[in-house]
Order: sequence, then structure tokens, then C-alpha cells
Amino acid sequence: MHSRFSKNADGSYVARVTKRGRDIVRDPLINKGSAFTPRERAALRLEGLLPPGVTDIDQQKLRIIDALTRLEHPLSQYVELSDLQDRNETLFYRYVVDNLEASMPIIYTPTVGEASLNYSYLFRRGRGRWITPEHRGRIAEVLGQIKADLRLIVVTDNERILGLGDQGAGGMAIPIGKLALYTAAAGIHPTQTLPVSLDVGTDNQTLLDDPMYLGWRNNRLRGQLYDELVDEFVEAVRECFPNAILQWEDFKKGNAFDLLYRYQDALPSFNDDIQGTAGVALAGVLAACRATGVALKDQRIAILGAGAAGVGIGHQLRDAFRREGVEGEALTEALAILDSGGLLMEGRSISDEYKREFAWPTELCEKHGWSADNPPALERVVEGIKPTMLIGTTGQPGAFTRPIIRKMAKAVDRPAIFPFSNPTSKSEAVPEDLLEWTEGRALVATGSPFDPVMVGDREVKISQGNNVYVFPGVGLGALAIGARRVTDGMFTAAAQALAEQVTAADLASGALYPPIGALREVTVTIAAAVADAAIAEGVADEPDGDIEDFIADWVWDPQYPALEAD
Repeated sequence: MHSRFSKNADGSYVARVTKRGRDIVRDPLINKGSAFTPRERAALRLEGLLPPGVTDIDQQKLRIIDALTRLEHPLSQYVELSDLQDRNETLFYRYVVDNLEASMPIIYTPTVGEASLNYSYLFRRGRGRWITPEHRGRIAEVLGQIKADLRLIVVTDNERILGLGDQGAGGMAIPIGKLALYTAAAGIHPTQTLPVSLDVGTDNQTLLDDPMYLGWRNNRLRGQLYDELVDEFVEAVRECFPNAILQWEDFKKGNAFDLLYRYQDALPSFNDDIQGTAGVALAGVLAACRATGVALKDQRIAILGAGAAGVGIGHQLRDAFRREGVEGEALTEALAILDSGGLLMEGRSISDEYKREFAWPTELCEKHGWSADNPPALERVVEGIKPTMLIGTTGQPGAFTRPIIRKMAKAVDRPAIFPFSNPTSKSEAVPEDLLEWTEGRALVATGSPFDPVMVGDREVKISQGNNVYVFPGVGLGALAIGARRVTDGMFTAAAQALAEQVTAADLASGALYPPIGALREVTVTIAAAVADAAIAEGVADEPDGDIEDFIADWVWDPQYPALEAD
């Protein structure tokens, strides 16, 4: 808990404050709005600044719900909740925690994508830190202005925002949203978190030509100058916040892998697009294995999309196959990854080095009648290997076509299909079509939220394979156990713990993930598994006590503290 706040034995909170009057109601961390008690109003010089009526946090939530129902467009609701976060963080998180299923699509995907696109027009108040090339040589000074014990930092350079590409300054909406999810799902106190935009410019000419654009108005920094700026930023984080975990978010695929590998030993850090997405995908695959009764070692999986997410998923799945004893040619055939040029295979042009390890050898391709002169696209791969599962990370709507899915369903009784690209407009297919094309037999999980689908008189739930199922638990577990490094094994443990929390009833309804309303409980369970994995891998020490108690100490329940004058 942050030093301004302390927790009583009964679970309630107290905060000693030096501020008085308007300075209190202007501070979103201690502002209670109409919930200040008469005693607090007198002691803190708030009398006359507020209407005389006192309402508790549950009554205030009703006011928020009423305000949101008056707004039809999700982006307007996003702005309403952002304004609430800027003036009263406790009420914001109380509403979100108590209404996770309704609020998640508003504060994050898919609405956060629209917020990123319109960021310069929606801007109200600065949150977090922007680092630009003009801060070169002074980044530690800029970060050092923050007088807090920060433990969790989410940073983006804004180049690959969701499936929307380079959004410049608008990318800041993503770290802000991710940290809101950390607090909502894992209970990490907002005073211990920081969103950061490495605003190194943009190559989005529409933004550069827009007079309202708020970002660093230059083309993107590249090469050595970019590397030096990132290196200085990492050193500044280590100097100013030595106990912090750093999450890389929405970097271009080449940079994403480079930064992950370059700094994973410099400070506890991970890339959610690579490792978090992979963990969520593995959990969905394991849940689908339970639903179909087909063991993982007998699955054949095709991944369309070989960017950071697709290759990250490939790493996790390949490791999972190996743990099941799948090796050699059988391992290669179990996992086919395709990019825009077709199947990754020897002999064809593969410009990105990180993809090469997944290239099929020439001899195996010839066995299927495939040539590097004419690499097979997804439909031919489906015909050749008859995949039991299909995962999409392309950002290309409609990439999973009817002919492809029909051929898959002809060979497999219950195909599992994961169109993971988001926001909704970028999904490789919509669940209704997938279920129609497979006569209702498919297991479907998506990257963005979709409504249930009626198949005859049966309602099929569509789970959202959202990274929020994994990264909060990884962050919470790593912080609670004091992990010195964040490993792939910790994400594997998170995926397995997540899959185990999908009940038989969930699977029977078509769901491959737990209900989002159970996210807090799911996250705590994942955190314990992550902490155990960190100890087992030697990147954390055995705690002097129960891991569950260490985790519980980190989890903040959004409720107003009793304010005492200091």
C-alpha cells in the first residue's frame, strides 16, 4: 500500500492528509465528492465547498450508472469514465470492479482503439509521463520528479496500437487503459503505477498534418538514436524506481522482440503483446483440449499472422508440445505459422529474423507438395495438415473465409477457432459466421467482445481471449514474490492456472475462458501460480510465510479511506 494510505485490521483504509479545502477535492486520490463525512468536512475545511447532502459510494455508483445510460456512444461513455478517473479514482475503480463485464469494453478494447484515434480531440488532462527526444540526457530528471514508490510501469512508443498502427501521441490511451485493468483485476494501487509514452514521433502523415495533434511533431526516430533514447529511459527507470516492473506495450514487431531480449535481464520486464497474448492463447488451447477430449499432443495448430503476437504464441505452443513429448518432424507439423507471404518455410524470402525458427524444412514441405517458389496460403495449409485449431493475429478482417473454415470443419469434428485480432473491426471472422460455417460445432474465442450466438435453440457463449486474464496475475505474482526477472515459464504457469479455472459448465456453454466477472478471483489464483513458478525457476526467493498472504497484502479494494488531518 502507498505510504499515504494504511490498512486497518478490519480491511478498511485510513489516510493522513496535509491538504485542505479545494486542494483535497482537486486530488483524485483522496477526493470523495459527496461522500465526505460531516467530521471530515469540518476537519479538512471543506464546509461550504460541497452540497450538504452526504451520499455513500454505492449511491454515487448509481449516479455514474445513470450518467452512462444517458450516453449512447461507447466513446462518450469512455470520456465520462475517464473524467471520473481524473477527479475521483476510488469511485472510478469501485464502479469498474463491481461492473467488470460492462466496463471492460469501454475502458479498454474495443473502445480504447477509438479513443486512441481521437486522442488529441478528447484530451482533458495529462496522465503519466511523455518522454520525447528533447528529453535526451534528462530522462532521469523528468522521471525523478515523481515522488512515489512506483512498482509498475507500462510504456509504449505508439507504433503498433492494437490493429490500428502508428497512432503517435494517441497511443498513450493504451498504457492508461492497461494500468486501469491492473488496478481493477489485480488490485495494484494506482499510486504505484505509471503510464509512459516514448513519443519518438510518428510516420502517420494524417496526424502530422492535423493542427490539433498533440504529439512530438516529427517523423519517427529510428536506428541508433532510437536505441540510445530507449536505453537512457531504461537506465532512468532503474535509477528512479529500482523496484518497478516494466511492461513493453504495442511496439513494432521487430522492436518488440529486440527490446524484450535486450532488457529482460536489466530489470524485471515483459512484453504483453508477445508473452501475454501467448499465455492467453495457450490457456484457450488447453481449455479447448478439455472441451473436445483431444490431448494437446494430438492437436495440429495453424497460426495466421507472424508478428509479435503470432510468433509469441508459437513459442508458448511449441514449448507446450515439447512438454507433452512431441519432438522432431511431429513437432514441426503440429505448428504451422503463416505470414502475408504464406507458410514460413525454408527457401522462401523471410525478412524478419525472429520468424525463421518456425520455418518448415524443405523435405517436409515437399511431402505435402509445397514449394518455396509458391508458398501455400492458409487454405492450402488447411487442406494439407487438417488443423484442429486455427488462431488469427493478422488484424485483417475476413481473413478466415467460408471456404477455409468449411474445409477445416470437414476434417475436424470440433474445430477451435481463435480470431484474436482487435478491435472488433479487425477480427479475422465474426463468431456467428464461424458457427454457421461449422454447423454449430466450432469452439470460438475472440480478441474483442462479441454477443452470444444462437445455434438453433442453444445459446453459445463467445469468450473474449483478452490479455487481461493473464498480465495482471503475472504482474501481481511477480511483485508479491519480488521476482528479479519475468520468465516465459511464469506465463506458462499463468496459462495453465487460467485454463484450470474454466469450469465444466463454462465449457458446456461454449466458453473457453472464465466469466469476466470473476476476474479478481482468477487473477489472485494466477498470481499464486506465477509466484510459485518464479521460485521454481530461481528468479525469486522462498517467502517467509504463505505466498497467498503476500499477494493479499498487495490487493487494494476500492473503498474510501477515512481521512485524518495531518
